[in-house]
Amino acid sequence: MNILDQIIAHKYKEVEERKALYPVKLLEKSLYFETTCLSLERYLLRPDKSGIIAEIKRKSPSKGDINPYVSVERTSIGYMQAGASALSILTDTNYFGGKNEDLMIARKYNYCPILRKDFTVDEYQIVEAKSIGADAILLIAAALEPQRLKQLAAFARSFGLEVLLEVHNKQELEATLCEDVTIVGVNNRNLQTFQTDVALSLELAQHIPAGMTKVSESGLKSPKTLIELQEAGYNGFLIGETFMTDGRPERAAAEFIRELRQLQQNDSLVQARA
Repeated sequence: MNILDQIIAHKYKEVEERKALYPVKLLEKSLYFETTCLSLERYLLRPDKSGIIAEIKRKSPSKGDINPYVSVERTSIGYMQAGASALSILTDTNYFGGKNEDLMIARKYNYCPILRKDFTVDEYQIVEAKSIGADAILLIAAALEPQRLKQLAAFARSFGLEVLLEVHNKQELEATLCEDVTIVGVNNRNLQTFQTDVALSLELAQHIPAGMTKVSESGLKSPKTLIELQEAGYNGFLIGETFMTDGRPERAAAEFIRELRQLQQNDSLVQARA
């Protein structure tokens, strides 16, 4: 059993427990059921934004504690002030130290798309995501049978939630693409070894259909890497640990985005002179 298998097995048990504690009828009373979700895809394509989905992650199975006492309020506001396009909030408690309240705090203080980063295996979690103020959910191809993933994607869209489809190879991509998915994320992290290699995003870019919004995830440590990925057609970049290992993640994000914009300006000048 690799770590993903362990997480998914635990998640099924956790979902059954939460169903008993917080029935769907209770979740549906949330004020967020009356609000329209913000489009993650639209914000990723905005020219005045960086394309970065800035993540709040307290710990991970591979790294242990990363930033366990992070202030969600300060960090989420700082991320958006720095120029991030959207937020990603880990809500898995057992393996990542997150909780639903983290997303609710981020929602309270920010008008931007928020991705609920969790391991979605059941429709209940999609109702829950809507009830806590999420605008998009993650569906991981490696964690779900293709038909099941497509069912969950359709269910999410029925609530106005967008879906970030996460793949690790061409086979997963081809098996899970469907009309309810317009954002494809390539996770550069090998789920067996936990090593990251951005070459995976560059390799899969050509296989993602035109018109899909491409997101590269994991192992993005340098603004120069983002420039290379943009040239390959990527519009979004999910970055967590690169920021979260700093005592002030929002400060690290601001510096990263400043350097990214400088590189983009330099490239524009070079192209204008060519």
